[in-house]
Amino acid sequence: MKLIILDHYSQASEWAAKYIRNRIIQFNPGPEKYFTLGLPTGSTPLGCYKKLIEYYKNGDLSFKYVKTFNMDEYVGLPRDHPESYHSFMWNNFFKHIDIHPENTYILDGNAADLQAECDAFEEKIKAAGGIELFVGGIGPDGHIAFNEPGSSLVSRTRVKTLAMDTILANARFFDGELTKVPTMALTVGVGTVMDAREVMILITGAHKAFALYKAIEEGVNHMWTVSAFQQHPRTVFVCDEDATLELKVKTVKYFKAPPQVNRKGCIYSTNFGM
Repeated sequence: MKLIILDHYSQASEWAAKYIRNRIIQFNPGPEKYFTLGLPTGSTPLGCYKKLIEYYKNGDLSFKYVKTFNMDEYVGLPRDHPESYHSFMWNNFFKHIDIHPENTYILDGNAADLQAECDAFEEKIKAAGGIELFVGGIGPDGHIAFNEPGSSLVSRTRVKTLAMDTILANARFFDGELTKVPTMALTVGVGTVMDAREVMILITGAHKAFALYKAIEEGVNHMWTVSAFQQHPRTVFVCDEDATLELKVKTVKYFKAPPQVNRKGCIYSTNFGM
């Protein structure tokens, strides 16, 4: 497990984007070898997506041979609704890069058989060779994707009822009206993400500080599903200074020296992992 601490949100976003860029370049994808990338939605990854778009526009990166799998989607929200995760990904990322639409996989929250849709999503991941790098974000209660507190840490893609804390947090995207927020979603499971060869979790802001503390300094607990990734052999937590407010001073000092990432995806630091 690695914890990367940067001073500000913008720096954390750039670090994450560089890491993704370098991993894709190092992988050297092509027609017979696609790079598979798991992606989140929400406000946290927006800065990372903006930097990735910049790399593409500068000619530093191509997504032509990248396949993406998104973490989740609301149930019952029309695909073209401005707050659907289909709309989010296309408006904030996909339409700005050279990825082929058929290589972007997002769960269909309006499928006739929702569990069959979830099962098919798992099969699509397997058919693509598994996820090379899964990028995720978390909620203030430590949930990753829509794996709410109490979720199984070996869960697979499925239908989930959203916790009230999640509905309250997401109301800002629906004019502040709770009645407009979907109460169910399709989500990859904790086990689905754990199967990825590498996981990078973005945690920024003081409102996520207690969740980071639970993820880093306490034990694995299904009430804080992000804590499961302590047990993944290749997890990178990327955070800003505000997100470390609940960590012990000695923990922050140990991880604080910011490592450098080169174009081959190598991390250079004297202290960067447990």
